[in-house]
Amino acid sequence: MRVQITPGAKVEGLVTVPGDKSVAHRWLILASTARGTSRLTGVPPSLDVRSMAACLAAVAPSARPALEAWARKAAPADEKGGSTWNDAIGTSASWPLEVEGEGRSALSPPVADLDCGNSGTAMRLLAGVLAAAPFRSVLTGDESLRSRPMERVADPLRQMGAGIETQGGRAPLVIDGRQLQGVRHRLDVPTAQVKGAILLAGLAADGRTTVVEPAPTRDHTERALIALGAPVEVEGASVSVERFQHGGFEGEVPGDPSSAAFLVAAAALTGAALTIEGVGLNPSRTAFLDVMGRMGVRVERAIERIVVGEPVGTLRVEACTGLQPARVTPEELPLVIDEVPVLALMAAHAPGDTWFLDAGELRVKESDRLTGVAEGIEALGGHAAVEGNDLVVAGGGLTGGRARAGGDHRLAMAFAVAALAADGPSVIDGMEAADVSFPGFAAALAGLGARLEVVG
Repeated sequence: MRVQITPGAKVEGLVTVPGDKSVAHRWLILASTARGTSRLTGVPPSLDVRSMAACLAAVAPSARPALEAWARKAAPADEKGGSTWNDAIGTSASWPLEVEGEGRSALSPPVADLDCGNSGTAMRLLAGVLAAAPFRSVLTGDESLRSRPMERVADPLRQMGAGIETQGGRAPLVIDGRQLQGVRHRLDVPTAQVKGAILLAGLAADGRTTVVEPAPTRDHTERALIALGAPVEVEGASVSVERFQHGGFEGEVPGDPSSAAFLVAAAALTGAALTIEGVGLNPSRTAFLDVMGRMGVRVERAIERIVVGEPVGTLRVEACTGLQPARVTPEELPLVIDEVPVLALMAAHAPGDTWFLDAGELRVKESDRLTGVAEGIEALGGHAAVEGNDLVVAGGGLTGGRARAGGDHRLAMAFAVAALAADGPSVIDGMEAADVSFPGFAAALAGLGARLEVVG
């Protein structure tokens, strides 16, 4: 889908965002491997989450009917012969998903390869679950997913006793599940996906399993396990878990803070006030607000409740009168890894240089985001460069132009948001990629006042 964005309008009002897919991935796994009934609402209908649901349906017989029924409802209108342009955001939030679980021991061999689509989170977390399942399974995905590094998750699971083969360090993953032994593993790269996979495997392992991180990452896995009563111990940079079988649970998936980041940026760039309700305010996911604060964006956070260990509340964005350049350090980078595209595109409108240091991990996301961000800024009439593993955005504003998302959902949304404050109109190619994490994103922008139209 190609959209044209005409600057000059404010993005303001009251909005919600789709459920957090990082949380949804983990809760779907925990519901499918629980012993008992789980009731989930707000599960986002994004492509990544639907891939996870399909994979779980293939190995969890008791959960299969509910997961398949939810996936059918979650499919967007264009997959049913219609249009998604005017679809409401988060329509699946009203569909309770009641999953019957019979525990990890009830998992059964899949009849075909498990297709994770474009979801690295699904592939890595499922590897942790299936490493202890006593059968062979194959995890695969689309071309982008098959190009991403998987030894980082395969190696620690092998150390625990699983049989795992990769194809030159990449997917497909061929997993022969076995009885596991707890290990102490120090991550070479800070990654919540690998940490989560090891902890999920540790629930079925003999002895204690410990993950030591080189830098903090999002902590959704350990928060959920603690809320479910698992023997989890967090001490500094290490997280430990021991064998545990959890029961069913209830929860509403909080709104995705990474999706909210794009709307916060849109309001800030157009000098408007915006309120986002029901959003996840997990501190390991809101570091982007600290960076935006240094850039001159004032956002109030109000935690209102805790759901399965996750703080949930409201973000209130004040009208911004101007941006400032900033410097994102290597220590901060892992906590804003998903928001770097939108932070960088915001920085294109600030005076002076903004630096993102040691951002090489962006090269192995859904696309090479390090290069993609720089090229997108240049395509929209700004200036940016990649220097080694650092990204530098020159600032000074965008003139407008035509940028291509290249199938990457975060690039598509970041380019669209930045275009709202350009000097002239812009065209963004591949806007449909936003459905991976934010179904209805273009409609959300338009509903909040953006001048946006489909042109092809």
